[in-house]
Amino acid sequence: MSKSKGNVVDPDYLIEKYGADTARVFSLFAAPPEKDLDWSDQGVEGGYRFLGRVYRLVHNWTSDDDVKEAKKDLVLLRNKTIKKVTDDLERFHFNTAISSIMEYLNVLQKETPKIPRADIESLVLLLAPFAPHIAEELWQHLGHQELIAHATWPTFDAAILNAVDSVKMVVQVNGVVRATLEVAPGLSQEEVSMAARRDEKVQKYLQDKNLVKVVFVPNRLINFVVS
Repeated sequence: MSKSKGNVVDPDYLIEKYGADTARVFSLFAAPPEKDLDWSDQGVEGGYRFLGRVYRLVHNWTSDDDVKEAKKDLVLLRNKTIKKVTDDLERFHFNTAISSIMEYLNVLQKETPKIPRADIESLVLLLAPFAPHIAEELWQHLGHQELIAHATWPTFDAAILNAVDSVKMVVQVNGVVRATLEVAPGLSQEEVSMAARRDEKVQKYLQDKNLVKVVFVPNRLINFVVS
């Protein structure tokens, strides 16, 4: 969007209809800070629905008295999400940070009503930089007297993350799965790329091909786009 092209959207209209938090979430999620924002009515609606889901989850959550011990998978996901959002905030990768929060929310909704307080509070704290108004209201709803702006940022347990021996990385060539690798968690794109290129199943699809780009999703997928 730009004034010179005459395609600027009035933020007052957006805020009046959806609220300031939706405007913030959409703007930060739609594109990285260094790129132009492509306006999308569906994107705005998506941001609005996302915040609505968070709001309903927290308001429908009553107590964690029945949760004697959090599931190991949920504890691991909480620590992974906190680390990912923290790292992304430091690098100004707001869109991927919000994406991680959305994934976290999806899992927590499936755990309803057995959600530990640590998870419900972590969700609200992680959301606060992107949607401060709704996060503040939800924080008060959870029984806190102090402002969420003064609350301590959640921390992750490195020991829990390091305890994960390996993760499965799907290797694709032009979107088609060619191999699956067992690698250490947290490897960089370069490290995973080197491991994938050594796999015989992958090599034959890369041989004599021109590499156009590499799509990398940490701990999940690497896709070589070739021509």
